[in-house]
Amino acid sequence: MKGVKFLVAFVVLALASSFAFASDPSPLQDFCVALDDHYKNGVFVNGKFCKDPKLVTPDNFFFPGLNNPKNTSNPVGSTVKNVNVVQIPGLNTLGISLARIDYMPYGQNPPHIHPRASEILFVQEGTLYVGFVTSIPDNRVFTKVLNKGDVFVFPIGLIHFQFNIGKTNAVAFASLSSQNPGVITIANAVFGSNPPINPDVLASAFQLDQNVVKSLQAKFWWDNN
Repeated sequence: MKGVKFLVAFVVLALASSFAFASDPSPLQDFCVALDDHYKNGVFVNGKFCKDPKLVTPDNFFFPGLNNPKNTSNPVGSTVKNVNVVQIPGLNTLGISLARIDYMPYGQNPPHIHPRASEILFVQEGTLYVGFVTSIPDNRVFTKVLNKGDVFVFPIGLIHFQFNIGKTNAVAFASLSSQNPGVITIANAVFGSNPPINPDVLASAFQLDQNVVKSLQAKFWWDNN
């Protein structure tokens, strides 16, 4: 009987362990440089075909020019330059990516989420007011004013934002815990969806007049990514 109990306990622990690691297994190779097109003899890993290791070059792990300022003359006053697996194929299976965010004075990176990544933000220049909102039940807001050299963390999947409260341009760099973190800008997704969400739904959800909802849906929602 003791042997049976031990076996059951062992199976339960083994299953728990397999579930815990099933979603994000460690890579079993040094790298898997991603290929955009189908590769007849390639290995399909994490949604990408791997390049033949013998054909991999240093350029597969390289991206230039992230020191160059980006144009921020747009409705939100910011521009995000993403460096993920699309820009650096060698990031495939490594679980990391990078972004540069430029802000004009009083520009913002509007409230958004990354469905597949946590983010750590480093301010290189300027003064940013940043924050994130927790989930139900309290929707608590955590905010902080960041100056040059400061760092702030945004947990995975939570709504967060950055706002340049200074009178000069600001620059920040973000590291994210996914090769392809994704981004959903809240206002764009809700009021700029394609096709539009039924105005009755949004009027009820936001407790707004339907004409206000239709006006918001008619706006051009700027994607700063």
